[in-house]
Amino acid sequence: MSAGPAISPARYNKIELIKEGKDPIELNAGSISVNYYESLYSPTVTAVITFVDAGGNIEDDKTGALKSIKEALPLEGNEDLSFKITTKTGELDFTKKENTFKVNRCPVIAREANRHVVMLDLISKQEKSNDDLPIFDKFKGKISDTVKKLLTEKLEITQDKVEVDETENNYNFTGRGRGVLNIIRELCKRSIPPNGDAGYFFYQTKSAFKYKAIDELIKQEPKTKVFYTGALKSDMETQSEANDFKILTEPRFTKDQDVQKALKSGTYRSRNFFFDPYTFIVSEITYDLSKDGVKETLGDPPPFADDVKSFTKTNHHILDRGSLEDNPSLSINNSPEKWQATSVMRYNLLHAHICNIQIPCNVELEAGDLIEIELESVSDQKELGQFDETQSGKYIILHLCHHFDEKRSVTSLTLVRDTYGRRRK
Repeated sequence: MSAGPAISPARYNKIELIKEGKDPIELNAGSISVNYYESLYSPTVTAVITFVDAGGNIEDDKTGALKSIKEALPLEGNEDLSFKITTKTGELDFTKKENTFKVNRCPVIAREANRHVVMLDLISKQEKSNDDLPIFDKFKGKISDTVKKLLTEKLEITQDKVEVDETENNYNFTGRGRGVLNIIRELCKRSIPPNGDAGYFFYQTKSAFKYKAIDELIKQEPKTKVFYTGALKSDMETQSEANDFKILTEPRFTKDQDVQKALKSGTYRSRNFFFDPYTFIVSEITYDLSKDGVKETLGDPPPFADDVKSFTKTNHHILDRGSLEDNPSLSINNSPEKWQATSVMRYNLLHAHICNIQIPCNVELEAGDLIEIELESVSDQKELGQFDETQSGKYIILHLCHHFDEKRSVTSLTLVRDTYGRRRK
């Protein structure tokens, strides 16, 4: 591992391009930058590698002339690519056969007389398999068991690379020709954790495919704590470990509450109609956040909930009674009365605050991790309170990018949280 500060350039142990029937090609020396991405919105990880492709690199099979990789291979897409990068905080290792990437696009983004710059847009093998494998099977039982079955049996992902939070509800459905990743994403809003509010995320990190309840993400212990003090108090190039936990640029809040949007989405109060095709009865349920509450929050109780006197959103749903049964049952299939309003509330509330920060590279962090940030107070009496107690606190990593180039290594994070302040139990 690197002994310098976390912002120092990383070491490219291996960046290898593999095309069937050809010898592997090392791209370590020519690589300009590597960007690696994870997101709670994405069921797979992605990456972008930019490298200089000089003429005379490899021999053309037909003519024997020395040409660039792009021409002689030829580099067209669907090639395998593996890489391993070492940093002060650990390794990004995608060299095992089951987790190498596929080249999705490979455009030339700059061209000179004797060389050009090529961008490799990389996707996971599972993303490609998802489109190649339409599912028409019928699934029954607990949603969490179905998710495990889809990942391990259909996509053939090993058990140690699958993390699924248990659900309390069952759901019977058919694949309808969709891919595994698309099916699981559709299940997220319909899933209810034991003793929690509806709403899950399905995503991939460097360690596993994860199907996680929002309430469980909120209950995590912080993975790390980072600080912003307006100006760095010491040179980032020094060996001080304290610098590894400083926010490098001013935190940028792209959303800091949006009351009108929350009202329109029914975050605080909604009216929900459910039509029963068996009895032709329409039932109505009003969800009220101020009365029904929310099980878990990252900060203080949700603001404005008590101020909403009437429903601001109306939802409609048709109940499913035994549509997949050979001998139809009268029981309702995963009644939306239990999850529709609460999942809308949970997703919208979690995105009440969105903040972008950049920190020294930390490859231990993953999408979905909880981190704590301390933001300097603007008070002129900092001895009475050094940090902003409203915007400091716990946040969930929504998007993550590890960036590596010849000068530095940094991690960019998009963070979300549901309420202001620090949660105090």
